[in-house]
Amino acid sequence: MNRMKQAIRENKLLFIRFIASLALTAALFSVVFSLNVIAADTEPFVPAPDVNINTSPEAVDAANPDAVLAPSETSVLMDLIGVDASQPLEIILLLTVISIAPSILLMMTCFTRIVIVMSFLRNAMQTQQTPPNQVIVSLALFLTMFLMWPVFVQINQEAYRPYADGEITTWEAVERAGGPLKTFMLKQTTRSNMAFFLDLANATIYTSDTFGTDNQIEVNVNTTDSDLDEFYEQIGFEVVIPAFMVSELSRAFQMGFMLFVPFLIIDIVVASTLMSMGMMMLPPAMISMPFKLMLFVLVDGWQMLVGSIAASFNL
Repeated sequence: MNRMKQAIRENKLLFIRFIASLALTAALFSVVFSLNVIAADTEPFVPAPDVNINTSPEAVDAANPDAVLAPSETSVLMDLIGVDASQPLEIILLLTVISIAPSILLMMTCFTRIVIVMSFLRNAMQTQQTPPNQVIVSLALFLTMFLMWPVFVQINQEAYRPYADGEITTWEAVERAGGPLKTFMLKQTTRSNMAFFLDLANATIYTSDTFGTDNQIEVNVNTTDSDLDEFYEQIGFEVVIPAFMVSELSRAFQMGFMLFVPFLIIDIVVASTLMSMGMMMLPPAMISMPFKLMLFVLVDGWQMLVGSIAASFNL
């Protein structure tokens, strides 16, 4: 009965939080909409200049240098997909992108492999929740920043800086930022996974010297001697991302298996010793865990683990 009452109380709290979050979201949207309406009502009317429809933009700017660009020319959606939108819709789009961007970036970097390997290490040592999840995720995040720093620097120099200076548009910045990231993912992707997803997508890649010509030569990913990053212009993100994720999961599980082997040997030795001594009621894990910790500390396990993870990436 106590558990049932506690469950009912927790469900009520979740429901109250859900209703409160909905009310807060509705209030925010109403405030934004009200501010836009007030701004539209208070803005003075400025008659549009008589401009010939065939007049070039340069001529219009020369005739009226103080003219303000139309909203469609400065809209984020206009730069990205060529569709104009009001400011509230752009706010919703930006909030959506910000909410899913961390998940996308984490799955497109080396974070996945690092956090899975460290979770396997904790399970192999049977230390329960030590180190805790927050420590593992934080360590994996900072190691990801350390390993991916050259890629981030390249994106900053080739995409963000020119975009911040107004030299390129939003879409050009996105394309430039995707180049180094796609190259990094292709370096970590196995040929079998790439061939599998290319077959699922019915996509074909060609040799670099014949791509775009009339006599394109098709390439078999499994038999070619070229690296996959040489074909980054031909392979889209819709193929690269799932192939990269599957490759990362495969490598993480392979490294997890190798981590389990020495600790498994310690478990077998301890269990055999206890059974030969007739101490069958004593849990082997209680005796083996101190030996696992001692072995891990003596061989400087954290440094070896981080070094092995860094060496497993093709940077």
